[in-house]
Amino acid sequence: MDWAYYEDEKHDGMTSRRALGRLLPLLKPHRKWLAICFVLLALSKVAHVAGPNLVRRAIDVDIAGRDYRGLLGTVGMYVLLQVLFLVTNYLFRLRMEMIGQKVMIVLRRRLFNHILRLSISFFDRNPPGRLMARVESDTEALRMMFTNTVVAMVGSVLLIAGMFIWMFIVAPGLALVVLMLLPVVTVALYFYLKATTPMWLVIRKRMADVTAALTEYLQGMQVIQIFGRAEDVKRKMNEINRAKYKPQVTAELIVVVMFNFLFFAETLVIALVLYFGSRRVGVTGLTIGTLVMFITYVRMLFEPVFMAAEELAVVQKAVAGAKRIFGLLDCEEMVPDPVKPVKWAGLESEIVFENVWFSYTNDENYALKDVSFRIPKGARFALAGITGGGKSTVINLLLRFYDPQKGRILVDGIDIRHVRLPELRSKFGLVLQDVFLFPGDVASNVSLSGNGGDREKVIRACRMVSADRFIEAMPEKYETELSERGANLSRGERQLLSFARALAFDPEVLVLDEATSSVDPETERLIQDGLETLMRGRTSIVVAHRLSTIRNVDRILVIREGEIIERGRHDELVKRGGYYSDLVKLQFTANQGLGVEKS
Repeated sequence: MDWAYYEDEKHDGMTSRRALGRLLPLLKPHRKWLAICFVLLALSKVAHVAGPNLVRRAIDVDIAGRDYRGLLGTVGMYVLLQVLFLVTNYLFRLRMEMIGQKVMIVLRRRLFNHILRLSISFFDRNPPGRLMARVESDTEALRMMFTNTVVAMVGSVLLIAGMFIWMFIVAPGLALVVLMLLPVVTVALYFYLKATTPMWLVIRKRMADVTAALTEYLQGMQVIQIFGRAEDVKRKMNEINRAKYKPQVTAELIVVVMFNFLFFAETLVIALVLYFGSRRVGVTGLTIGTLVMFITYVRMLFEPVFMAAEELAVVQKAVAGAKRIFGLLDCEEMVPDPVKPVKWAGLESEIVFENVWFSYTNDENYALKDVSFRIPKGARFALAGITGGGKSTVINLLLRFYDPQKGRILVDGIDIRHVRLPELRSKFGLVLQDVFLFPGDVASNVSLSGNGGDREKVIRACRMVSADRFIEAMPEKYETELSERGANLSRGERQLLSFARALAFDPEVLVLDEATSSVDPETERLIQDGLETLMRGRTSIVVAHRLSTIRNVDRILVIREGEIIERGRHDELVKRGGYYSDLVKLQFTANQGLGVEKS
């Protein structure tokens, strides 16, 4: 699988300023605490800047004058300043972390709620691993930037400004020596940012590729091991890792070069301060204490510069993450709710497909071609045909997982595009071939409720499809915890639970999409009576490979290559000797070859 194919489409044209600007509304509810945090930050930086000046006083006044009582007072003041710095810095960071976590909770909630509204076609193009990276990794990068990087940068600006103001007050000439190299460092940081920003964007994408691939391979580990594809998977993972390795090595090399340059610049500035300062000591009134203060300030000055070079990588990652997050939030719902919905209380007359054309790729490669039929209320219809013919596509359109390019689908004369999605889908009960079971116990998986839902309704639904037989045999019965994806149940047992799930919701229209194709003959016999009871008096649409399961439906629609080619009851179609009759004969012959009795 080409993991690079799964790229976000919406963030490419988004500027960094616009992406970060969209975070500002999330900060609005925290304006009061942000203002308090700024005051705390300013106090901590004032205390930080004042420390070296007290050292200067201790050297030039107290020690030079042998005033040890004064020295004790200066030292005490220095300690108090450091305590003030630690306390204000702690309170500031604690509150900023709380704000950052709250903002990210809101952003993650917004992301997940938006993902829940996206159409199935979006998930066809985006694997779970990539979406996990958006919801978790990218938001975490933003939190790191907000609570650490931005805070550090604002603090650095205040610290540098405070130090330079005081240096110019104390020794303007020496301050100019320090200031002289700042433009050089600023230019170096500019080119560093310009060189590494596109690299970190690529690296971020490659990290998402690694996460996506790893997630998919871990989920499919059983298949990988059974079919001996471990070597292929290792080779593909190596390719994906190498694609991330190359730009990351280059970016990290530039980081190392930048840090070495900054270290050299710091050493050079200290050397210049020592050279020019020592020549002026005792001549222009410059003191040893002032020289020590300047050297301390230079080291303090380059600390935020070093940190800025390091934190720029965090900023670049966060900006890339912000672009990808808002690119995802900008993804439009391919199947949106109507602006002015029409109320649909429930099926009263019929379901109608009217000249429906549909393509998954929005081109001329149609999965359904001019499909028309009517399903009266209470009727039992079946869709038959070989795999890939379009049977499941009919179900996907009926439930509005997709919308047709041409034609329309009506319920009681109402176009389903005019009905709110929750209202529409609440009338249907869907049973799929691939059963997905969530973490939790049996009852919760039937009711799809965290507390197990209405226990009587769950038990009644399980009894109707004979699922109670294996559930009651379990040690904890309906409270039995299921393994991931129901691995501690057989395939047939998982299928029976999906039938019970559909029954528990008491749908008006029952949709069975290949619902018994993965069930063994013995299990199938167990559910036939339950299905017959379930479908009686209920509008039902059955998609089945096993044609024996649709012998008694009211009407069969035979679909081949997206077109309905035959219609009628089972006996009529068999007597007609057409395509459906051939399918029946082919399946009967295959069953005989497997030693399966004719149903």
